[in-house]
Amino acid sequence: MTSIGGASGMVDWNLAVATATRLVRPGPEVSRDEARAVVAELRRHAKASEEHVREYTRMGGEDIRDTPVLVVDRAGWVRANVAGFRQILSPLLDKMQERRGAGPGQAVLGTVGGKVTGVELGMLLSFLASRVLGQYETFAPASRHLPAGENGGRLLLVAPNIVHVERELDVAPHDFRLWVCLHEETHRTQFSAVPWLRDHLEGEIQSFLSETEVDPMTVLERVREAAQSLSGGRPEGEEGEGRSLVELVQTPAQREILARVTAVMSLLEGHADYVMDGVGPAVVPSVAEIREKFQQRRAKGASRLDAALRKLLGLDAKLRQYRDGERFVRAVVKEVGMDGFNRVWTSPNTLPTKAEIAKPADWVARVHRKAES
Repeated sequence: MTSIGGASGMVDWNLAVATATRLVRPGPEVSRDEARAVVAELRRHAKASEEHVREYTRMGGEDIRDTPVLVVDRAGWVRANVAGFRQILSPLLDKMQERRGAGPGQAVLGTVGGKVTGVELGMLLSFLASRVLGQYETFAPASRHLPAGENGGRLLLVAPNIVHVERELDVAPHDFRLWVCLHEETHRTQFSAVPWLRDHLEGEIQSFLSETEVDPMTVLERVREAAQSLSGGRPEGEEGEGRSLVELVQTPAQREILARVTAVMSLLEGHADYVMDGVGPAVVPSVAEIREKFQQRRAKGASRLDAALRKLLGLDAKLRQYRDGERFVRAVVKEVGMDGFNRVWTSPNTLPTKAEIAKPADWVARVHRKAES
């Protein structure tokens, strides 16, 4: 991962990867044979989930775009995400580099700052790498070790984290692994069956980033605050504690874009939860037990430090997206059926707004009654 262009001075990406892989906690103890068996089973479940999800959602056909499924360890997740972050953030980092200027001493300061930011980004990634069970990478660039689909995209299943959680919850491993794959396969189906969705979401994200007018050091300071939370370096009650990184850099225009992106993400996450629970009873015998224990785990959270960092990173908002989005999908399917719900994938204009996520009947009225009138 050699540096490219002006963005090279803002973040030392190689150092971010090295720091994260050095700091990330080891996964659960498994023998080599056990590890091979877990990987093989996850691959089988991912393949089986394709048919289950597509039949249940009625999405996709023979022409559906295919994307690879990769079973990775925590270090592999870090490398994949650094590559994705680097691609999507490159325009913003180039812009920040230009604003910083090229005066005397800036090259030296840039190198030092890039390394500091690389270390701190690595700390954050090491925290997240032990928590993610699976992830559909929408904007993944292909590499020799990490292939991606023709237009980007790949599904990651983080084997050690799945094993860790299934042991923590004391649930049937076979059932839990399939349950996780059903959720992640739904995301894969969303983007592979709806060709315009990736470009739409990328456009929204780039519009959000292009509106960023804060001083570069302000953005880097937010990363530093989050990193210090990991080590307990921020005093309790310090101003700004508990605010997410996104909230700290918003302009009025960004807030409008963020509302649209939040609605889309709520839809995608809620749809995946709905499908996972809908398919589950037929193919996952212990789905009720798994769902109950997993929800308790989400609600309970972890230490105060962990909770503070989750809020700072905006992860609390992601949990709300699961809940609010699932309620939206459930209400719409109940009202107009699965085929009626699938009108949501027609175009960007049929996506729900943030207000409609909270009031599904308004989406039904806008999309269905307007179409029928």
